[in-house]
This record gives sequence, structure tokens and C-alpha cells, in this order.
Amino acid sequence: MDINLLGFMPALLPVALSPGASFTLVMSSALADGRNGLFRTLAGTALGIYTHALFIGLGITAIIISSPAVYGFLKIAGTIYLLWLGVMLIRSGLNAKRNQPKNSVPPITLKGAWLANVLNPKAIIFYLTVVSHFAGNQGGVDNYLILATVHVVIMSLWLITISRILVFSAQKTNPLMLKKYVNIAGGALLIIFSLRSLIH
Repeated sequence: MDINLLGFMPALLPVALSPGASFTLVMSSALADGRNGLFRTLAGTALGIYTHALFIGLGITAIIISSPAVYGFLKIAGTIYLLWLGVMLIRSGLNAKRNQPKNSVPPITLKGAWLANVLNPKAIIFYLTVVSHFAGNQGGVDNYLILATVHVVIMSLWLITISRILVFSAQKTNPLMLKKYVNIAGGALLIIFSLRSLIH
């Protein structure tokens, strides 16, 4: 097994630690539904990462990328889905009122978090162009799954830590204002990320 884990870490860290769609969804889910929301969204995102690893290991990603029509459809579908999530989060933030029920917007489901990751063109390209360099000469499915596991562990530790700092510790102060600003900012970021991935 000639997998290059030491080389993979520096390439992975900027992606795993930078704010993106997963970061935004996890923060909003943690705020809306506590630890259940946090772990549900993390699990869906992890399943998405493993899906990318399986697809590239089986050669499916290469087929998708080689077909402009299929890749274009996935890119548009992913953009529309992230835009919809962004609009829902902004609506939730703008409508936050004292007597409003806790979950005015449907929480992010396991399937929703998985879709957000699988349909994200940046994740497809990352696994095809970056991760493939560290999977070894043979690049078997098991190598990609090992790299995906490293990705999931680092991402999960980072997002659990950040959600604890930004959401769970601050929730004691003013949960209404926190919900308002996290959802509006998160929704705006999702819209920006989705439009940027569509343009690039």
C-alpha cells in the first residue's frame, strides 16, 4: 500500500479547516437542533466524503468529469440546492422572534447534508485532482477510503470544536440574536459559495 498520508495532510488541512458549505450547515444545525443537529449534519457530510472516495476509486468521478453534460447538470443541481439552503437559512434568521418555535425552518437532515456534499462541485474536483495524487499508484478503493477517513476525522474534530466555541458556549448569552446572525451569515455564505462554484 503506497498511500501518502504525510503528503495528504498539508493538502487537506486548508480544505478541511476553511469555512465552506459543510461549516455553514453544521453551525446552523447545531444552533437549531443542538448536539443532535450537529452530529446529524456531520454524519451526512461524512457519508458525502465517503461517497466521493468510492466514486473516484471505482472510476465513476472520471466518467462524470469527462462528460460535460453530466458534470454541468450536477454543477447546476448542486448550485440550486445550496442556493435553496442559503435562502432558507436567511429566512430563518430574518424571522427569528422571541416567541417563535425553535425549529421554524426544517432542520438539515442526514440526507440533506449528504446531498450538499455530494453535489458540491468543489468536493468532486478536490477528490479528483488533489486526493488522487496521494492514493498511490494503484489508487484502489481502500486507499481512497483511508484518505476519506482522515478527511472525516479532521473535519469532525474541527467542526465539533468550532461549534462548541461559537454556538454552544455563546447560546447562553442571547440565543435569539445568535440564531439571527448565524443563520443570516450562514445563508449568505452558502449563496456566495454556490455562485462561486458555478462561475469557476
